[in-house]
Amino acid sequence: MTDSTIAALPAKAFRWFDATVLDLGRQMRWSYLPPLMVYLAAGVSGLTSIVGTFFIKEQFGLSAAFLAGLGFWAGIPWALKMPLGHLVDLIWRWKSILVYLGAALIALSIAIMYGLITDMDRMAGLMSVEAWYVASVLLAPVGYVLQDVVADAMTVEAVPALDERGQPYPEPAVKAMHTTMQTLGRVAIISGLVLVAVLNIWMFAGVEAMSAAEKTATYARIYLLALVIPAISVVGVLAGGIGLGVRAARLRRLGLDEARIAALLAAPPEETSPNWWIIGGGLAFAAFTVATGLSDVALNHEIVFVGSMAIVLFLMRQLILELAPGVRGALVGTAIIIFMFRATPLPGPGATWWEIDVLGFDQRFLSVLTLITSCLALAGMIVLRPFMARRSIADVVMILTIASGILSLPNIGLYYDLHEWTARHTGGIVDARFIAILDTALESPLAQISMVPLLAWIAKNAPAHLKATFFAVMASFTNLALSASSLSTKYLNQLFVVEREVRDRATGAVTVPADYGQLGWLLITVAAITVIAPLAAIAAVQASRLRTRQ
Repeated sequence: MTDSTIAALPAKAFRWFDATVLDLGRQMRWSYLPPLMVYLAAGVSGLTSIVGTFFIKEQFGLSAAFLAGLGFWAGIPWALKMPLGHLVDLIWRWKSILVYLGAALIALSIAIMYGLITDMDRMAGLMSVEAWYVASVLLAPVGYVLQDVVADAMTVEAVPALDERGQPYPEPAVKAMHTTMQTLGRVAIISGLVLVAVLNIWMFAGVEAMSAAEKTATYARIYLLALVIPAISVVGVLAGGIGLGVRAARLRRLGLDEARIAALLAAPPEETSPNWWIIGGGLAFAAFTVATGLSDVALNHEIVFVGSMAIVLFLMRQLILELAPGVRGALVGTAIIIFMFRATPLPGPGATWWEIDVLGFDQRFLSVLTLITSCLALAGMIVLRPFMARRSIADVVMILTIASGILSLPNIGLYYDLHEWTARHTGGIVDARFIAILDTALESPLAQISMVPLLAWIAKNAPAHLKATFFAVMASFTNLALSASSLSTKYLNQLFVVEREVRDRATGAVTVPADYGQLGWLLITVAAITVIAPLAAIAAVQASRLRTRQ
């Protein structure tokens, strides 16, 4: 390397930093703020996740398979984005009502958990504590999906079609703005996770010395603090209304007519007429899901999933007809790839129980892992933004799949005592916590990346008069992948049974002994499926007429 090359390195590094990091700030628009506030609230929702994990483990005798099944039901409301998205298009001027309703449901869910922690006996006098917990788990996603469907549509609205002179933006500029908007949306979510991780670390300081009563009091304070979550989203909607009014007033002062102002503010160019296929299909989906879920029919989870998938695919077909013929096949291929990537199973709660019981990971250390995950994911989202803009979705998912498979190996190694071997040869430095932190640091940037290209693609290609509907139907399809993930997680937890110790709340007697003997095979199976399923989907799609290069 020559002296001139070495001298040029700082300038090249600054240009890279400017193009990758500073440029993201320059591309920020005030119109992006309202949906970002709603996404921030979704990120802050993780405030109660660690508390919930420990509270459930300590107080409830629910099996890993039951909790995985409950995760299936908690994911179903996200498929309701179909009729809700169309409702947003129909009531576009009053869409904020859905955010307020969602905030009320989220607050109710938090209040139930606060009541269970602070006065479980009184709550149990009205309904079993398990039933209260299930109600809280199901209320929260309904509230979040109501807010999310509005936020998704607002991300399309936030990107204008025309510049300040009333001229259309060139195609590369529009794609860049949509990619930036969706990247900032993920950044807002992760920023919320960073905030709650820091808060959890602070509130769980000295947890190893806390009595049971002190831990319970800390849990209660965290749930009480979580009431800020719905408030953030409400503030975002209020700010959005004010911002649109200010922008419209400024454009009127410039002498623009109302039609041009509407175009600059990305308002729908025409009134949206009810699409009865979407409305009927959405209502049929809701009725089918509720009726099947409340019945005692065997395999009701599977019936709901198959029926839901059939309805969503039918509605997708109706909506795809609104697109130009040249992009229909690419959209279908892209959706299949993302679906298979998101549908892969997870180990389930048993892996976390094992980390708590065997490795000794406490609330504060899990909060540290969350902070590392969030900070590095945030950095990864920013640094890899140019990569996502240049490469096709198939390439992004393939790389993420291979990386996920490699990064699953340290967790498997921990189960088979890798940390004991490394600790002996490093003077105790590379122990279980060191390996967990290192693995988390490497894996973190991958967590939120896969959805950014798809979201930008959807936002860019959504018909102007059906932006919320289009976004919701496509998002519902990919969200059903999470239901498939929950189902496959449940199956694997039924095949490889993992039990943590359960004690009777009244007597303290052990009712279920801990048994982590099959966790190793569970982790290996999950890792294998995580790699094989997405790569097979990519190979099949790219070899077909659904090949995607976007």
